[in-house]
Amino acid sequence: MTTRPADTASANTLTAIVYPESDGMPLPDGHFQDPLFREIVSTLEAHFNDHPNTAVSGNTFIYYEEGNPQRWVSPDCYVALDISMESVERNNTYRIWEVGKPPDFALEIGSPSTATTDLVRKRELYAELGIGEYWRYDATGGDFYGEPLVGERLVEGEYRRIELALEAGGMVRAHSPVLGLDLCWDNGRLRFYDPVADRWLLNLMETQSRADAAEDRADAERAARESAEARLADMEAELRRLRNR
Repeated sequence: MTTRPADTASANTLTAIVYPESDGMPLPDGHFQDPLFREIVSTLEAHFNDHPNTAVSGNTFIYYEEGNPQRWVSPDCYVALDISMESVERNNTYRIWEVGKPPDFALEIGSPSTATTDLVRKRELYAELGIGEYWRYDATGGDFYGEPLVGERLVEGEYRRIELALEAGGMVRAHSPVLGLDLCWDNGRLRFYDPVADRWLLNLMETQSRADAAEDRADAERAARESAEARLADMEAELRRLRNR
């Protein structure tokens, strides 16, 4: 039997599955979430900049079922350690079956439209996917999640709370074994502390401010040095004049 060309083409055509990079929509509560999201992601990106096998991202798609582009989730921030970045960089998405494992850390920022989903559906999904730590940060101190900061670690398929400490001034602190950092709710802001380096991680504004201050000091030192050199040159010139009288 002879197969018609049209039938042959139909049988041999492979439909490419498209995994979109985004849904084209802004953050649901962008006016509230966006500055918080940007500070958190950029701070962690800077911290892990020297770790070439670490992915830090936020508001990008994580696909978790090969062949089904409808199965995705988009944490406000995620971190994946010790992975090959080739797939992530090539696709601009995180496809768990290509990378070989889920992210190690996920964080959600509480907001009016996402709080219920973060507390129930996403929590269940992240546990099912095997994301090692799940954190929830509420800038209001509790309006959305009922508490300012919660960290949970996956143990035998279930999330168990990471111990929190309430410090002077109302700061809430907990340690992330995955990141090796302390996460601190500080008067509404989420800050990161490196206990090994004994320092706070700086956000972009703080980094720029410190760089500007260092540049100002360098300019002041250069001006002082040039002034001293000019005074010394004047003194040497005066000495030569006196000797030649």
